[in-house]
Amino acid sequence: MLQIDILTVLPELLGGTLEYSIVGRARAQHLVEIGVHWLRDYTHDKRRTVDDYAYGPDAGMVLKPEPIFEAVEHLSEIGGAYDEIIYTAPDGELLTQTLATELSLKKRLLILCGHYKGVDQRVRDHLVTREVSIGDYILSGGELAAAVIVDSVVRLVPGALSDATSALSDSFQEGLIAPPAYTRPESFRGWEVPEILRSGNFPAIAKWQHEESLRLTRERRPAMLEAYERRTTSSEQD
Repeated sequence: MLQIDILTVLPELLGGTLEYSIVGRARAQHLVEIGVHWLRDYTHDKRRTVDDYAYGPDAGMVLKPEPIFEAVEHLSEIGGAYDEIIYTAPDGELLTQTLATELSLKKRLLILCGHYKGVDQRVRDHLVTREVSIGDYILSGGELAAAVIVDSVVRLVPGALSDATSALSDSFQEGLIAPPAYTRPESFRGWEVPEILRSGNFPAIAKWQHEESLRLTRERRPAMLEAYERRTTSSEQD
């Protein structure tokens, strides 16, 4: 079972997000265990201080190292060492399907939610093992980013999806954008489901879907297509 712990200043932001849909069902089926931990529980002063002013001329508050280290050390003692300690950083590596797949194969993850102007650099240097960004923009805190990471990872845990093959056909899973999807009715306002999808010829359907994936990836993510073609060429040469 995958264990994910989230360390945050604002646990309220994560409550409902992790209780519904695929993540909620995976938790109910004991496929994943998610613990949300309040950073202020690991402080020792009356004000339960988790931040302080940054050294230097820059304005803004920075999360202090003491409660973060204490929290991670405490959670490690009671649950075991983490495979990855992830910090939600705007300058971290971009969350991709490949990374989500890699993380879904781990047994124990901790996600540290950034806040204010970030965390003391000593946390990043000596505690965090991976820094992950969900895009080149700034959020008020890392809680929403943590929820995105959790959702992308949990849906890949075996049994989390009712259709075991569903995740395999998602966009980016194989390095390509997913092909168009259609459902009933066959005709809607004069727009028809492509005939090939109604043919029952599964090899021909698979060929059409692959060609559509290539087309869409070429149009929308050309750099991704280049990477896919390099991997394909390398695999064929091997």
